[in-house]
Amino acid sequence: MLDAVKKSLTVCLLITAFSPQADQVNRSEQHKPPETLIIGVEDTAFYPHYTTSKAGEYTGYARDLFDQFQQHSGIRIEYRPMPVEQLFDALVSGEVDMKYPDNANWASHLKEGVNVTYSQQVTRYVDGVLRKPEDRGKPLAGIDQLATVSGWTVWDYLDQVNAGQIAVSEKKNLRQLVREVIRNKADGAYFNIVVASHYLENVRLSPLTLVFDPGLPHTRGTYHLSTIKYPGIVARFNDFLQEQAEQVADLKDLYAVEKDLDNGYLGMETWKEEWLARKRVRRLNSDQPSLKTVSTYTTEKAI
Repeated sequence: MLDAVKKSLTVCLLITAFSPQADQVNRSEQHKPPETLIIGVEDTAFYPHYTTSKAGEYTGYARDLFDQFQQHSGIRIEYRPMPVEQLFDALVSGEVDMKYPDNANWASHLKEGVNVTYSQQVTRYVDGVLRKPEDRGKPLAGIDQLATVSGWTVWDYLDQVNAGQIAVSEKKNLRQLVREVIRNKADGAYFNIVVASHYLENVRLSPLTLVFDPGLPHTRGTYHLSTIKYPGIVARFNDFLQEQAEQVADLKDLYAVEKDLDNGYLGMETWKEEWLARKRVRRLNSDQPSLKTVSTYTTEKAI
Protein backbone atom coordinates (compact mmCIF):
# COMPACT_ATOMS: atom_id res chain seq x y z
CA MET A 1 0.00 0.00 0.00
CA LEU A 2 2.82 2.38 0.95
CA ASP A 3 4.68 1.60 -2.27
CA ALA A 4 1.55 2.40 -4.29
CA VAL A 5 1.22 5.79 -2.58
CA LYS A 6 4.88 6.58 -3.25
CA LYS A 7 4.49 5.69 -6.93
CA SER A 8 1.39 7.90 -7.18
CA LEU A 9 3.19 10.84 -5.58
CA THR A 10 6.18 10.38 -7.90
CA VAL A 11 3.95 10.45 -10.98
CA CYS A 12 2.20 13.59 -9.74
CA LEU A 13 5.50 15.33 -9.12
CA LEU A 14 6.81 14.42 -12.58
CA ILE A 15 3.62 15.68 -14.26
CA THR A 16 3.82 18.93 -12.31
CA ALA A 17 7.52 19.41 -13.06
CA PHE A 18 7.06 19.08 -16.83
CA SER A 19 3.76 20.95 -17.16
CA PRO A 20 3.69 24.24 -19.12
CA GLN A 21 2.83 26.11 -15.95
CA ALA A 22 5.86 24.69 -14.17
CA ASP A 23 8.07 25.49 -17.17
CA GLN A 24 6.80 29.07 -17.12
CA VAL A 25 7.59 29.35 -13.42
CA ASN A 26 11.07 27.92 -13.96
CA ARG A 27 11.72 30.37 -16.77
CA SER A 28 10.50 33.31 -14.73
CA GLU A 29 12.71 32.25 -11.84
CA GLN A 30 15.63 31.90 -14.22
CA HIS A 31 15.11 35.44 -15.51
CA LYS A 32 14.22 37.33 -12.37
CA PRO A 33 15.12 41.03 -12.68
CA PRO A 34 18.88 41.27 -12.07
CA GLU A 35 20.47 43.42 -9.41
CA THR A 36 22.30 45.17 -12.24
CA LEU A 37 20.98 45.26 -15.81
CA ILE A 38 23.85 45.05 -18.31
CA ILE A 39 23.20 46.82 -21.59
CA GLY A 40 25.62 45.95 -24.38
CA VAL A 41 26.40 49.09 -26.38
CA GLU A 42 28.54 49.84 -29.40
CA ASP A 43 32.12 50.81 -28.66
CA THR A 44 32.29 53.41 -31.38
CA ALA A 45 32.12 57.16 -31.98
CA PHE A 46 28.53 57.83 -33.03
CA TYR A 47 27.79 61.14 -31.38
CA PRO A 48 25.30 62.70 -30.68
CA HIS A 49 23.57 59.31 -30.37
CA TYR A 50 26.40 57.81 -28.30
CA THR A 51 30.14 57.50 -28.02
CA THR A 52 32.71 55.81 -25.79
CA SER A 53 35.71 57.66 -24.39
CA LYS A 54 39.21 56.21 -24.20
CA ALA A 55 38.50 55.56 -20.53
CA GLY A 56 35.47 53.46 -21.52
CA GLU A 57 32.82 55.97 -20.46
CA TYR A 58 29.61 55.74 -22.47
CA THR A 59 28.00 59.13 -23.17
CA GLY A 60 25.47 60.82 -25.45
CA TYR A 61 21.74 60.81 -25.98
CA ALA A 62 21.32 57.07 -25.35
CA ARG A 63 23.23 57.23 -22.06
CA ASP A 64 21.13 60.11 -20.74
CA LEU A 65 17.92 58.39 -21.83
CA PHE A 66 18.79 55.10 -20.12
CA ASP A 67 19.98 56.99 -17.04
CA GLN A 68 16.55 58.62 -16.83
CA PHE A 69 14.92 55.19 -17.12
CA GLN A 70 17.22 53.97 -14.34
CA GLN A 71 16.02 56.74 -12.05
CA HIS A 72 12.39 56.20 -13.07
CA SER A 73 12.39 52.42 -12.62
CA GLY A 74 14.89 51.93 -9.82
CA ILE A 75 16.76 49.34 -11.94
CA ARG A 76 20.50 49.75 -11.77
CA ILE A 77 22.09 49.84 -15.23
CA GLU A 78 25.63 49.04 -16.32
CA TYR A 79 26.82 49.94 -19.82
CA ARG A 80 29.20 47.52 -21.48
CA PRO A 81 30.84 48.92 -24.65
CA MET A 82 31.76 46.18 -27.12
CA PRO A 83 32.83 45.90 -30.77
CA VAL A 84 29.73 46.07 -32.97
CA GLU A 85 30.27 42.64 -34.50
CA GLN A 86 30.36 40.97 -31.06
CA LEU A 87 27.22 42.50 -29.59
CA PHE A 88 24.57 40.09 -30.82
CA ASP A 89 26.58 37.02 -29.82
CA ALA A 90 26.96 38.57 -26.37
CA LEU A 91 23.19 39.00 -26.18
CA VAL A 92 22.52 35.36 -27.16
CA SER A 93 25.16 33.97 -24.80
CA GLY A 94 23.83 36.04 -21.90
CA GLU A 95 27.01 38.05 -21.48
CA VAL A 96 24.80 41.14 -21.74
CA ASP A 97 21.12 41.39 -20.78
CA MET A 98 20.12 43.87 -23.47
CA LYS A 99 21.51 45.37 -26.66
CA TYR A 100 21.38 48.91 -27.98
CA PRO A 101 20.89 49.89 -30.69
CA ASP A 102 19.01 47.09 -32.40
CA ASN A 103 16.39 46.59 -35.08
CA ALA A 104 14.38 43.55 -36.12
CA ASN A 105 15.71 43.90 -39.68
CA TRP A 106 19.37 43.75 -38.68
CA ALA A 107 21.31 40.47 -38.90
CA SER A 108 18.09 38.51 -39.33
CA HIS A 109 20.06 35.37 -40.30
CA LEU A 110 21.65 35.36 -36.83
CA LYS A 111 18.30 35.62 -35.09
CA GLU A 112 16.68 32.50 -36.50
CA GLY A 113 15.33 30.39 -33.65
CA VAL A 114 16.01 33.15 -31.11
CA ASN A 115 13.11 34.98 -29.48
CA VAL A 116 14.21 38.61 -29.33
CA THR A 117 11.96 41.27 -27.80
CA TYR A 118 12.27 44.84 -29.08
CA SER A 119 11.23 48.04 -27.41
CA GLN A 120 9.29 50.82 -29.01
CA GLN A 121 11.46 53.10 -31.10
CA VAL A 122 14.08 54.95 -29.12
CA THR A 123 14.88 57.34 -31.95
CA ARG A 124 14.71 57.62 -35.73
CA TYR A 125 17.59 57.82 -38.17
CA VAL A 126 18.44 58.33 -41.83
CA ASP A 127 21.44 56.71 -43.51
CA GLY A 128 22.50 58.02 -46.89
CA VAL A 129 25.24 59.44 -49.08
CA LEU A 130 27.15 62.63 -48.38
CA ARG A 131 28.87 64.28 -51.32
CA LYS A 132 30.83 67.38 -52.17
CA PRO A 133 28.43 70.34 -52.48
CA GLU A 134 29.11 70.68 -56.21
CA ASP A 135 28.14 67.03 -56.77
CA ARG A 136 24.86 67.19 -54.86
CA GLY A 137 21.94 66.52 -57.18
CA LYS A 138 23.95 64.66 -59.79
CA PRO A 139 22.44 61.32 -60.89
CA LEU A 140 23.23 57.96 -59.31
CA ALA A 141 24.95 56.89 -62.52
CA GLY A 142 27.82 59.23 -61.62
CA ILE A 143 28.75 57.22 -58.53
CA ASP A 144 31.35 54.52 -59.10
CA GLN A 145 32.87 54.33 -55.64
CA LEU A 146 31.27 54.63 -52.19
CA ALA A 147 33.07 54.71 -48.87
CA THR A 148 31.58 53.61 -45.56
CA VAL A 149 32.72 52.62 -42.08
CA SER A 150 33.80 49.03 -41.41
CA GLY A 151 30.85 46.86 -40.44
CA TRP A 152 28.29 48.96 -42.30
CA THR A 153 26.19 47.69 -45.21
CA VAL A 154 25.20 50.07 -48.01
CA TRP A 155 21.68 48.63 -48.11
CA ASP A 156 20.31 51.06 -50.68
CA TYR A 157 23.05 50.24 -53.18
CA LEU A 158 23.39 46.47 -52.88
CA ASP A 159 21.91 45.87 -56.36
CA GLN A 160 24.51 48.16 -57.94
CA VAL A 161 27.29 46.67 -55.81
CA ASN A 162 26.32 43.10 -56.70
CA ALA A 163 26.13 44.08 -60.37
CA GLY A 164 29.65 45.50 -60.22
CA GLN A 165 28.45 49.04 -60.95
CA ILE A 166 29.54 50.49 -57.60
CA ALA A 167 32.60 49.53 -55.56
CA VAL A 168 32.63 49.97 -51.77
CA SER A 169 35.64 50.74 -49.60
CA GLU A 170 35.51 50.41 -45.80
CA LYS A 171 37.27 52.84 -43.48
CA LYS A 172 38.06 52.68 -39.79
CA ASN A 173 36.14 55.79 -38.76
CA LEU A 174 34.20 58.82 -39.92
CA ARG A 175 37.32 60.97 -40.16
CA GLN A 176 38.84 58.62 -42.72
CA LEU A 177 35.50 58.40 -44.48
CA VAL A 178 35.34 62.17 -45.05
CA ARG A 179 38.95 62.27 -46.22
CA GLU A 180 38.24 59.59 -48.80
CA VAL A 181 35.66 61.81 -50.51
CA ILE A 182 37.65 65.04 -50.15
CA ARG A 183 40.64 63.42 -51.84
CA ASN A 184 38.44 62.13 -54.69
CA LYS A 185 39.05 58.49 -53.79
CA ALA A 186 35.30 58.01 -53.39
CA ASP A 187 32.28 59.71 -54.96
CA GLY A 188 30.33 59.73 -51.70
CA ALA A 189 30.33 58.65 -48.07
CA TYR A 190 27.52 56.37 -46.87
CA PHE A 191 26.74 57.02 -43.20
CA ASN A 192 24.23 58.30 -40.67
CA ILE A 193 23.51 61.87 -41.76
CA VAL A 194 22.97 63.33 -38.28
CA VAL A 195 26.23 61.86 -36.97
CA ALA A 196 28.15 62.95 -40.07
CA SER A 197 26.70 66.47 -39.94
CA HIS A 198 27.56 66.79 -36.25
CA TYR A 199 31.14 65.74 -36.96
CA LEU A 200 31.51 68.19 -39.84
CA GLU A 201 30.00 71.09 -37.89
CA ASN A 202 31.45 70.56 -34.41
CA VAL A 203 34.64 68.55 -34.82
CA ARG A 204 35.95 69.38 -38.26
CA LEU A 205 34.37 72.87 -38.11
CA SER A 206 33.60 72.82 -41.83
CA PRO A 207 29.89 72.04 -42.18
CA LEU A 208 29.83 72.35 -45.95
CA THR A 209 32.76 70.07 -46.73
CA LEU A 210 30.23 67.33 -47.52
CA VAL A 211 26.45 67.54 -47.67
CA PHE A 212 23.71 64.94 -47.70
CA ASP A 213 22.15 64.23 -51.10
CA PRO A 214 18.44 63.45 -50.57
CA GLY A 215 18.03 62.76 -54.28
CA LEU A 216 19.97 59.51 -53.94
CA PRO A 217 18.60 56.33 -52.33
CA HIS A 218 18.64 56.49 -48.53
CA THR A 219 17.24 54.53 -45.60
CA ARG A 220 14.87 55.68 -42.89
CA GLY A 221 14.82 53.51 -39.79
CA THR A 222 14.52 53.35 -36.02
CA TYR A 223 16.76 52.29 -33.15
CA HIS A 224 15.38 49.97 -30.46
CA LEU A 225 16.44 48.35 -27.20
CA SER A 226 16.39 44.54 -27.43
CA THR A 227 16.52 41.58 -25.05
CA ILE A 228 16.12 37.83 -24.90
CA LYS A 229 15.98 37.36 -21.14
CA TYR A 230 13.94 40.29 -19.85
CA PRO A 231 10.88 41.18 -21.98
CA GLY A 232 9.21 42.44 -18.80
CA ILE A 233 11.85 45.13 -18.38
CA VAL A 234 11.41 46.13 -22.02
CA ALA A 235 7.67 46.52 -21.29
CA ARG A 236 8.56 48.81 -18.38
CA PHE A 237 10.89 50.77 -20.66
CA ASN A 238 8.04 51.19 -23.17
CA ASP A 239 5.83 52.53 -20.39
CA PHE A 240 8.58 54.95 -19.44
CA LEU A 241 8.85 56.23 -23.03
CA GLN A 242 5.12 56.93 -23.08
CA GLU A 243 4.80 58.37 -19.59
CA GLN A 244 7.86 60.59 -19.99
CA ALA A 245 7.25 61.48 -23.64
CA GLU A 246 7.75 65.20 -23.08
CA GLN A 247 11.08 64.71 -21.29
CA VAL A 248 12.21 62.26 -23.97
CA ALA A 249 11.35 64.81 -26.68
CA ASP A 250 13.33 67.48 -24.81
CA LEU A 251 16.32 65.15 -24.66
CA LYS A 252 16.09 64.51 -28.40
CA ASP A 253 16.07 68.26 -29.00
CA LEU A 254 19.00 68.78 -26.63
CA TYR A 255 21.15 66.28 -28.52
CA ALA A 256 19.58 67.02 -31.94
CA VAL A 257 19.46 63.29 -32.78
CA GLU A 258 16.51 63.80 -35.14
CA LYS A 259 17.60 67.19 -36.44
CA ASP A 260 16.00 68.16 -39.75
CA LEU A 261 14.64 64.66 -40.42
CA ASP A 262 11.09 65.92 -40.88
CA ASN A 263 11.48 69.12 -42.87
CA GLY A 264 11.74 69.39 -46.62
CA TYR A 265 15.51 69.65 -46.43
CA LEU A 266 16.01 66.20 -44.83
CA GLY A 267 19.20 66.58 -42.86
CA MET A 268 20.04 70.01 -44.24
CA GLU A 269 19.48 73.22 -42.31
CA THR A 270 17.83 76.05 -44.24
CA TRP A 271 20.99 78.17 -44.29
CA LYS A 272 22.91 75.35 -45.96
CA GLU A 273 20.27 75.04 -48.67
CA GLU A 274 20.33 78.78 -49.25
CA TRP A 275 24.14 78.81 -49.39
CA LEU A 276 24.19 75.98 -51.92
CA ALA A 277 21.53 77.73 -54.01
CA ARG A 278 23.61 80.93 -54.11
CA LYS A 279 26.69 78.92 -55.00
CA ARG A 280 24.84 77.26 -57.90
CA VAL A 281 23.76 80.67 -59.20
CA ARG A 282 27.33 81.99 -59.00
CA ARG A 283 28.62 78.94 -60.83
CA LEU A 284 26.03 79.33 -63.58
CA ASN A 285 26.87 83.01 -63.92
CA SER A 286 30.58 82.25 -64.13
CA ASP A 287 29.89 79.78 -66.93
CA GLN A 288 28.07 82.45 -68.94
CA PRO A 289 30.13 84.97 -70.97
CA SER A 290 29.88 88.50 -69.61
CA LEU A 291 28.17 91.30 -71.58
CA LYS A 292 31.56 92.86 -72.24
CA THR A 293 32.89 89.59 -73.66
CA VAL A 294 29.86 89.17 -75.89
CA SER A 295 30.11 92.74 -77.11
CA THR A 296 33.82 92.41 -77.89
CA TYR A 297 33.28 89.09 -79.68
CA THR A 298 30.48 90.59 -81.81
CA THR A 299 32.57 93.62 -82.75
CA GLU A 300 35.61 91.52 -83.68
CA LYS A 301 33.44 89.22 -85.75
CA ALA A 302 31.93 92.16 -87.58
CA ILE A 303 35.41 93.54 -88.32
